[in-house]
Amino acid sequence: MDTIFVSIFIILAGGTAALFLSRRFILMQRVVIGTTALGCAAGLCYALTRLFGNTAVATATWAWLHIFELSFTVDSVSLFFLIPVFLIPPLVLVYSLDYLTEGKKNLRIAINYFLTTLLVVSMVMVVTAANMITFALAWEIMSIASFFLVIFDYQDKEKRKAGYLYLIFVQGGAMFLFAAFAIIYQHTGSFDFAAVSTMPDNQKLLVFILALIAFGSKAGLFPLHIWMSGSYSSAPGHLPALMSGVMSKMGIYGILRIYLLLDQPSPIFANIVLICGILTGLTGVVYALVRQNIKKLLAYSSMENIGIILIGLGIGMLGAGENNQAMAFFGFAGALLHVFNHSVFKSLLFMGAAAVEQQTGTNSIENLGGLLKKMPITGKTFLVGSTAISGLPPFAGFVSEFLIYYGAFQGVDTHRLSFILAIFAIISLALIGGLAAAVFTKVAGLAFLGAARTDKVEQAQEVGFSMKLVMILLAGACLFIGLVPAPFIRTAFAGIRDITFIAGYDSQAFLATATQLSQTTLLFVCIVLLVALLRQFLYLNKRIRQAGTWGCGFTKPTVRIQYTGASYADEMVGFFSWLTPVTRLYSGITRIFPRRATWHMQSEDVALMNYERVLVRPLYNLVYKLRWIQHGNIQLYIAYIIAAMIVLLVFVL
Repeated sequence: MDTIFVSIFIILAGGTAALFLSRRFILMQRVVIGTTALGCAAGLCYALTRLFGNTAVATATWAWLHIFELSFTVDSVSLFFLIPVFLIPPLVLVYSLDYLTEGKKNLRIAINYFLTTLLVVSMVMVVTAANMITFALAWEIMSIASFFLVIFDYQDKEKRKAGYLYLIFVQGGAMFLFAAFAIIYQHTGSFDFAAVSTMPDNQKLLVFILALIAFGSKAGLFPLHIWMSGSYSSAPGHLPALMSGVMSKMGIYGILRIYLLLDQPSPIFANIVLICGILTGLTGVVYALVRQNIKKLLAYSSMENIGIILIGLGIGMLGAGENNQAMAFFGFAGALLHVFNHSVFKSLLFMGAAAVEQQTGTNSIENLGGLLKKMPITGKTFLVGSTAISGLPPFAGFVSEFLIYYGAFQGVDTHRLSFILAIFAIISLALIGGLAAAVFTKVAGLAFLGAARTDKVEQAQEVGFSMKLVMILLAGACLFIGLVPAPFIRTAFAGIRDITFIAGYDSQAFLATATQLSQTTLLFVCIVLLVALLRQFLYLNKRIRQAGTWGCGFTKPTVRIQYTGASYADEMVGFFSWLTPVTRLYSGITRIFPRRATWHMQSEDVALMNYERVLVRPLYNLVYKLRWIQHGNIQLYIAYIIAAMIVLLVFVL
């Protein structure tokens, strides 16, 4: 554990140094990036070495305030989650070299760097916490640091509002977490996680549901997701890569950890998680389909991938409940591998969106177009990320989703309810994958192909070197994982090594299948490259004529006849109108020689609508009626306090 503490110290020292170096901007950036990279490299080496070293669980304990103990431990699950925590932040900071440029906000950028390192350290503490005190402390630090990162541009009212909504949800989630911890402490008399399994069985389901709400609000579980689109689109462009790619996985870690601590492989836990995953995945991808802002679309896409991960966890839990080791093994392994893969391709996509916004001043698909010619590196890497997140071979997303499919098919011979859920999970995964492909063909086709819709987009240029470098590295990782999946599958298998339900399962036969899959994928890529080379050879020294794109009968096509995001998604959205109410405003054509016609489509998030209708408005009306309590009379305020104390004393006695 000493290496972990050293890496935490180095990362935090670099963030603190940024506060003192804000006037020397270039030096500040170099120091923060250098120290964070050094600390993360040390932590990553420790995690990988220990994960593959098959060594015993490590622990460390420190006294805190002479009352509590801060306890830390690492097992195979926590070591696996440490990989994206240590891998992605240095890349995000390198990307920021050309994204956060020197100007009037140097001190604010320095604070931003400090909070980023604090966020990284808090995530390390969350994953390694061994008791409730340590976990709650780390969880709160993570929530507060991320809140201040979201309101970086706090002068903007909309961004401030998005930050407050995020804070409400994370603190609301923390209340459920503390309630779960209180029940555990009431029955065990200990803050130690090791005592959780000794709870009475009839209380375990209540604790799990409270924890699921708490961690689900961080991960973006439906209907606790409504903070995501505003927060990810409000934070500075490089930070959603860290928040969506890594921080949201702390919610997934919490759900898996509390399930393992309860040591209760009842099918009811699996059913809850599986249904939540299916609902979250389907809702997320449908909402992504109707969004025209790329960052908000990616936020809902994150929700979709959280759903896929939960489906994997649900299949694993279902296998554990049914004593089906193969189903449990591949469900858990697929979920963990998708955690890692999502951290890679979602970081890439958010960085691509930030690059587009930096150069064009907008993220609205309706105003973009033709960017592949202006920003070829950004466009091509974004296409790679889009293919990977759609689960298509030969990229990363395909491998992890394949494992989840494989686990689900292992459950088709179980009894009736589990069989139905397994089949339903398979159908849902297929539907989510198809819709995800539609979402990202919309983004890639309308933003990067066609012609520019505005002068600002027409003048866009490729981004700086550090931004291009990081996007190329992440795109290369998406391709490499897809082409050579065996090492990453072994890493996921090592990550679930300490889960007792699957102890002793032999996965060698599947690794042989994975090797064959890799060889098939490589053969496919070689054939594609060979065909491309053959085409080049056949056209060598031949005259190649270029002409305008076919204009569908229009002699002078303009950007006005290009598909818009709304028109592209309209037919598909209509099928899911029960999930996302759509309002269409069409001026119509009423004359032989019509004037300008307009068509507008607006979709709603049903969760947000119902929060406003059921919770926010009644609460606002109640508070408005009680405003007479606040009158400025200090004597009455003291009377309120005394009355509250008397009520509490009566309640206690």
